Amino acid sequence: MPAARPHESPILAPTSDPRVFAAEDGSLHRVPDGWAHLPPGDAGLTRRVKASGPSFTIVEEGGRKTFSRGIWAAADVIEAARAELAVERASPQYQKRRAASVERRERAQSAYAVEFELEVRAFLRFDPSYADLEARLARAVAAHATPVGSGTVARTERISIDRRAEAAVLAWMRHQTTAYERLSIPRVRGARRQVRRDLAQVSRSLLDLHRRENAHTPAACPLCTALLRDEAAESGGARAPGRR
Repeated sequence: MPAARPHESPILAPTSDPRVFAAEDGSLHRVPDGWAHLPPGDAGLTRRVKASGPSFTIVEEGGRKTFSRGIWAAADVIEAARAELAVERASPQYQKRRAASVERRERAQSAYAVEFELEVRAFLRFDPSYADLEARLARAVAAHATPVGSGTVARTERISIDRRAEAAVLAWMRHQTTAYERLSIPRVRGARRQVRRDLAQVSRSLLDLHRRENAHTPAACPLCTALLRDEAAESGGARAPGRR
C-alpha cells in the first residue's frame, strides 16, 4: 500500500484496521512505521506538522457532514512542532497577539448577534400589540443560534442573513412548539426533510396569528408557552435542545 510522498497529505477515510485508511479511489494506505496520530483540535499545530512533511488527513462521513479525525504523521515531526509551538506561545509577543485576536472575535461576535436579532425581528413582523413577544422571541432565537461553534444555520455563510434568520426561527419553533422531538420518523431517504417541511408550515401559520391584531390567551398559545418555558430554562441555567 502506498505511503504519502513528501509534503503531501492525502485525504483518507477510516477502515476496520486502525492503521489502514482508504482513499476516494478505493486504494488503501497503511500508516508507516514511526508515525503517530495527532487528534483534531489544534489547528496551528496541525498546519505546522502538515507543512513539515508527509501526512495522512483523516476524515469520516456522517450523514451529510464530514468530521475530522485528525492526521497521522511522523512522531518526531509532531513532537518537534509541538515543542516549537509551546515556546512561541509562551512568549509575551504571542500572548499580546492572542489577547488582541480574542478581543476582535468577541467584538465581531457581539455585533453579529445584534445584527442577527434585528434580522429575526424583521422576519417576524408581529403586530404592534405583540411587540414585546417579538422582541423576546428574537432574543431567544439569537441566543441559541449565534454562539460560535453552535453548528446552527445562523453560523453558515452559504445563505444570506435574512434566510438564516428565517431558518433559525423555524428551527427554534420546530423544537419548542411541535412534537418533533417525540416523532418516530421512518429511516427513509427524504422522510425527515418532509417532516421538517410540514412542521415549518405549521410554524408559519402560528407566526401569522401574531402578525395581525388577534387577541388570544397566552396560556393556550404554543408559541407563548414555549417561550416562557425556554426563558425559565435559561434563567435556571438549563439549555434547551440544539436548534439545527
